[in-house]
Amino acid sequence: MAVQILPIIKAVAPYLAQVATSAIPAFTSKPAEIAKSDPIVAKQIEELQAAATQNAESIHVLAEKLQQAIQGIESAAQEAKNAVAVYKTMLFIALALSSVSVLVSLFVLLAR
Repeated sequence: MAVQILPIIKAVAPYLAQVATSAIPAFTSKPAEIAKSDPIVAKQIEELQAAATQNAESIHVLAEKLQQAIQGIESAAQEAKNAVAVYKTMLFIALALSSVSVLVSLFVLLAR
């Protein structure tokens, strides 16, 4: 696999320096003088900071709502678990009563 990649790396390597020298300045920050002298950039920075603050508040509210939803789901699951336990108990009681009634009816039929 490395043998197949080696020719590609050799072909691309001479151009990496050119790409890096042209791309790195785009990712570095501009000097503070430009930001201070350009009111549009300052306004954009303020808008971005306001948007970031609003996003943080929205995430906080969303986290609270998610926590409430999870607590609601947990309480509903507990209620369902309790209901299943009650239904199981009622099922066993009904099964026992029906078994007793079958035994009593067989006793009455055979005792005749």
